[in-house]
Amino acid sequence: MLATVTRATTRRPLTVIAVWVLFLLLGFGLGTGVFGKLSDDVPDVPGTESEVAAAYLDGVSPTGETLTGVVAGLAVSDPGLRAQVERAVAELRAVDGVATVPDPYVTEGLVAEDGRAVIIPVTLKSGLDDDAEDSVIDSAVDRIEAIDAPEVHVSGGPLLGKQLGGQAQEDVKKAELISLPVVLVLLFLIFGGLRAAGLPLLVAVSGIAGAFLALFLFSQVTDISVHAIQVTTMLGLGLAVDYALLMVVRFKEERRHTDDVVEAVHRTVTRAGRTVLFSGLTVAVCLTGLLVFPSTFLRSMGLAVAAVVVVDMLAALTLLPALLTRFGAKIAPAKVRADGEEGKVFARLATFAARRPVAVLVAVVPVLLVLALPVTGMKINLGDATQLPTSSEARQLQDTVRTHFPPGVGVTPITVVVKPGADPATADRISALSPTTRARTLPGGTTVLELQPGGSVDGKAATDLVQRIRDVRGPEPVQVTGPAAQLVDFREMLGDRGPWAAVTVLIGIFALLFAFTGSVLIPLRTIATTLLSLGAALGVVVWVFQDGHLAGLLGSEELGSLSLTAPPLIIAIAFGLAMDYELFILARMREARARSGDDREAVVTGLRRSGRVVTCAALLLAVVFGAFMTGGFAPILQIGLGLTLAVLIDATIVRMLLVPATMALLGRRAWWAPPPLRRVHDRFGLHEEAPAPERVTADA
Repeated sequence: MLATVTRATTRRPLTVIAVWVLFLLLGFGLGTGVFGKLSDDVPDVPGTESEVAAAYLDGVSPTGETLTGVVAGLAVSDPGLRAQVERAVAELRAVDGVATVPDPYVTEGLVAEDGRAVIIPVTLKSGLDDDAEDSVIDSAVDRIEAIDAPEVHVSGGPLLGKQLGGQAQEDVKKAELISLPVVLVLLFLIFGGLRAAGLPLLVAVSGIAGAFLALFLFSQVTDISVHAIQVTTMLGLGLAVDYALLMVVRFKEERRHTDDVVEAVHRTVTRAGRTVLFSGLTVAVCLTGLLVFPSTFLRSMGLAVAAVVVVDMLAALTLLPALLTRFGAKIAPAKVRADGEEGKVFARLATFAARRPVAVLVAVVPVLLVLALPVTGMKINLGDATQLPTSSEARQLQDTVRTHFPPGVGVTPITVVVKPGADPATADRISALSPTTRARTLPGGTTVLELQPGGSVDGKAATDLVQRIRDVRGPEPVQVTGPAAQLVDFREMLGDRGPWAAVTVLIGIFALLFAFTGSVLIPLRTIATTLLSLGAALGVVVWVFQDGHLAGLLGSEELGSLSLTAPPLIIAIAFGLAMDYELFILARMREARARSGDDREAVVTGLRRSGRVVTCAALLLAVVFGAFMTGGFAPILQIGLGLTLAVLIDATIVRMLLVPATMALLGRRAWWAPPPLRRVHDRFGLHEEAPAPERVTADA
């Protein structure tokens, strides 16, 4: 299949390039429309009690979501300010689509005890379509912001998603402006020429376009999380550079054996292209584990990121060969070095680890396990505006409210839906669970109780209150919803489906690695070492953000928990990236083993030939992930740090020390498979002829 695609690509390179240019225009034109369609409803899990109750309320309640405005910095008793606020309230009530706007001067709890701030809640009518809702929001924001005061902030409700989308767009632009020039400089240093350095960057830009276009298409049929933009863009950019780097390095090597550029391209795709194909499939399999979860967020992220990986893979296997065919003659071949000179640092590391495998394992494994220890105390929560940069509107509103109002003000209550026919005593018992409970009756006889939890919306007090309400209600037709209930349901969903997701991913990875190597022990060894690097990276993320160690250096603070988006995404993506580097190394080991038949020498030679590519790829990915950590959005900081550490730990400690040590311990058994599976691999697995011996000459 690859040979057929490559022949078509090399015959009509300009046609292939033109198709990809059209794709780029679509990605950066149509695809950027996704920024206006982002959602912050991360914890939604269809079918759970909290979602069923929320959908019921949406259908029967005459009111919808609530925007919150806060005015501060002046004495609220000031006649001029009071006149402005009252005029704004009257005008807001007259806006078509606004359900209620209480008078903050006569409504308890909306004026700060210090007399320096006032809250203006604006509740929208239910059932508004997107255009009508946008119009109402714009009118409400304009009217509140027209109040002349030192501090005026508006956020919450559907407005929060729009503000997060704008923040995401700015963060992506900033990250691209930082990462692309740095990546280009590093590629120039790696290849020693601008032409060779520019090709991976062109493929990377294709990956970004693919990220935007994939997300836009998915946004037409499902909600796309605000987190998806940064995650898919960073991964699309990083993997594209990875794949292109591997292909261009191999092309420069193949140019040493032939002056025919087309022939060099065919050899490159035949060898490195197969690695890219299996790598892309393996990363996609890791991400499809997210499809096991019923969460709309996790499923949409899994689909979108897997689509971006496929785009990167296709760009590396079609666009890059076309570019090499057209411009590759101007790229200098790799220098031919005498035996022992090429990759000698990596060869020494591999030789050291292969000679002292037990000592390496005893020294390295405990360190990784210690780094992973904080994972045992990991907590996940919804998070609040504290996770946003201090410059964001939502964060400024929250900080202002916390400065002037007592704890708990502004925290979304736990909503209890008491259906008709429920025992009235049940509602009384539930109301008694909180000192601050409001009740209202909807048309049809449904009673809605709103219980104010202590602390934050996703703190232990709130989630414990949800559990107590569900215990107290018994078999009565009573449902609990609200952010705290959504968090409880999301955690239960992760616990229920997490093992199935892990099994799905591990089986898929095992099957692909078996097809690639013909071994049953190498996949098991790969999974074990990858789990070590992943655990170490996630442990450091917990230590930094949850426990607050060194968080200030990253522009964050002690959060007491991780965002519920971070752990599943770090695990899925980091596992896939680790497979990337494993395949890069295994491909070279297979070639060396096919050439020499010496298992230990194959380990050393494989690392000698792949070590530079793996190290450079990890460095480039770290630059990309690091650039996305400049935005200050805590979930992205967590994901960025986790992926950066996972990549660096895996590409250095694991692949350079643990892999040769474990391969040396296994020896020839590393490539073993039982006879029935060996026959399966002989028929369906990946096979290629042994490479021809290389010419060894002095440097030109």
